[in-house]
Amino acid sequence: MRPLEILVTVTTTAALLAAVLPLPRSLRLLTAPIAALTVVLHLLLEGPRWPMAPAYALVGLLMLVPLVRGHRRATRLVALGIGVPALAVAVALPLVVPAFAFPPPDGPYAIGTLTYHWVDTDRPEILSADPGDDRELMVQIYYPAEPSGSAPRTPYLTDAGAVTTAMSGLHGLPLPIFGGLAQATTNATPSAAPTTDGPAHPVLIFLEGLTGYRQMNTFQVEALVSHGYVVVAVDQPFIAAEVVFPDGHRSGTLPAIQTLELLRPDLEPVGAAPTLHGRPFTDSLVRYSAEDVVFTLDQLADLDRADPNGVLTGRLDLDRAGLFGVSMGGIVGAEACRLDARLRACLLMDAPMPLGVVHDGLMQPTMWITRDSATMQDEGWKQVDIVEHQTTMRSVFDSLRAQGYFVQVPGMFHADLTDIPDLMPITSLLGYTGPIGTGHAHDIINAFSAAFFDRHLTGRPAPLLDEPAREHPEVLVQTRHGA
Repeated sequence: MRPLEILVTVTTTAALLAAVLPLPRSLRLLTAPIAALTVVLHLLLEGPRWPMAPAYALVGLLMLVPLVRGHRRATRLVALGIGVPALAVAVALPLVVPAFAFPPPDGPYAIGTLTYHWVDTDRPEILSADPGDDRELMVQIYYPAEPSGSAPRTPYLTDAGAVTTAMSGLHGLPLPIFGGLAQATTNATPSAAPTTDGPAHPVLIFLEGLTGYRQMNTFQVEALVSHGYVVVAVDQPFIAAEVVFPDGHRSGTLPAIQTLELLRPDLEPVGAAPTLHGRPFTDSLVRYSAEDVVFTLDQLADLDRADPNGVLTGRLDLDRAGLFGVSMGGIVGAEACRLDARLRACLLMDAPMPLGVVHDGLMQPTMWITRDSATMQDEGWKQVDIVEHQTTMRSVFDSLRAQGYFVQVPGMFHADLTDIPDLMPITSLLGYTGPIGTGHAHDIINAFSAAFFDRHLTGRPAPLLDEPAREHPEVLVQTRHGA
């Protein structure tokens, strides 16, 4: 439990005791408002958390007790009958479901992080209602760092209120359900001193899923950084749930149904062009979004020459650059790999391939991490979507001109490829996680991610790719040695 959660529990217990014990009226009148004040402080400073809901409700009930006059004995009996069981639940639930903290990754490096705001003045923002807007990105870079001891760790979300509010609205779920995203902490230290014990580090670009956020695969990012990679997580406006820029203005995603309409011409032949802001949308959403990656690589080259923060200068090895993306990030990532040969290795997770990639293929070593059709069906996917995912991924895999790996994890659901189940345990209760278990899915993803990039960007041994069945017999792996 967090400090103010403990204080809420203590003051609530005191208020309940005051309601049932023969204490002076002045004391009984004071304890419930004190408990309510601690709840307010907790909500403002720590943020709500769904396991604390019984405590919130109990405090509200205790605030009503002083209003009942002339029925002291009945009030005590009600307080005992309802309050004691409610207090037991209010104490037990936050202990059983603690605020999530990412476990320390197993690599030799600590993790530092910095955030940058980049504006591409050469590209108008085609998804905005204002044709005068330029395309701009928020980019968070995680890098191998020197140990920082007890220095504060960065919160999971730096703009938690905006992001969780946007996600609540987009998914139609109560805001408190997203409280775990606002309260989690990571293993990264802001502006930590970078490691200088060797050459510059290979660079990986991470792309989020639709209505997601740049930190949504922190489990995977931290594992890779701890093993010597720099990871550049890109928030893409109108794909992310909400992007908050330094001057306070925001860019949320379009309604999901509209985004899918704009995306459809990139995935299958269609007739008339979709419309956006009252005019035909004749651009390619996927190609436009993939150009963010091209722009990011250019910005990283400038950053390596002279980081304005004085941290990453000379630490980025862009001759060893790769990419990984999940869901929409996998779609956009595939197109980025088609467009830019500077990306030497591509990891695409649970995403259909766009038409241009299916037609032209990919030149780089590529790994797909996904599920089998039966698992997608068990998750409740429509057959047309299952076919689209499986056939397009396999088509690109079969035509790959470099080494390829098609990794299927039976029993893994779509959400298991992200942090969401760890931070929102209710997703498991609602059936959004697979029978394999999120923790096991993350172990598999991390093992194959590291092995893939180790082999194709650093030249380190990757025995898992040669004999995957020895370590993970439950995973289905096909390999291809290129055309």
